[in-house]
Amino acid sequence: MRILLSNDDGYFAPGLAALAEALAGLGEITVVAPEQNRSGASNSLTLDRPLFLKQAANGFYFVNGTPTDCVHLAVTGMLDNLPDIIVSGVNLGANMGDDTIYSGTVAAATEGFLLGLPSIAISLTSFEGRHFATAGRVARELVERFVRQPIREPVLLNVNVPDLPHDQLQGTEVTRLGRRHKAEPVVRMVSPRNETVYWVGAAGAAADAGPGTDFNAVERGCVSITPLQIDLTHTAQLGAVRNWMK
Repeated sequence: MRILLSNDDGYFAPGLAALAEALAGLGEITVVAPEQNRSGASNSLTLDRPLFLKQAANGFYFVNGTPTDCVHLAVTGMLDNLPDIIVSGVNLGANMGDDTIYSGTVAAATEGFLLGLPSIAISLTSFEGRHFATAGRVARELVERFVRQPIREPVLLNVNVPDLPHDQLQGTEVTRLGRRHKAEPVVRMVSPRNETVYWVGAAGAAADAGPGTDFNAVERGCVSITPLQIDLTHTAQLGAVRNWMK
């Protein structure tokens, strides 16, 4: 089995090392990740400069680009054989609800999905990063399940793992994405050069966090698994817009 790993926190991130360690022995593992932290890069491709592929001392490859660049380069130019599955993570911090739109972790998996490959994005739902091994074990369990029971179509799974010891997890739930309130306002500051600068504010609290959502599952200590799709067409509004255009 050939497994491609990537992330958005950078090739040096402890979550990526934990993921590679957890999946060791399942097959041929290749790691291609960003040279720097590219959290929030979403699905951006680098088109204004060339990309360089280099290898670190630990064998991981890194690219001077985005998470999407990494997977795209690996699948369409670097690897002699297509991977059987792509796993992105382990992200430091949750990727639930609206986060998935901005997440580089989800974007790396999404690129694999768009290229026709089963892909998993996996995130640890705190910024303390105490239990990367738990998320790594969950990733291994999912890949092992995929080996036993392959899904016969491209699939994109967004997985969020509570930052708990594995034996304290309360199970696994297949969920839908919740929704957040709007983000906090930008933070205005003055730089040492007396320039006004702005920091993007924190994500808002969950607005839609009821039963069945990723927020609800994680709050109760469960692993949340959400199948995602990329069709952005608002099908329910097609008729309304057609009538509006008459």
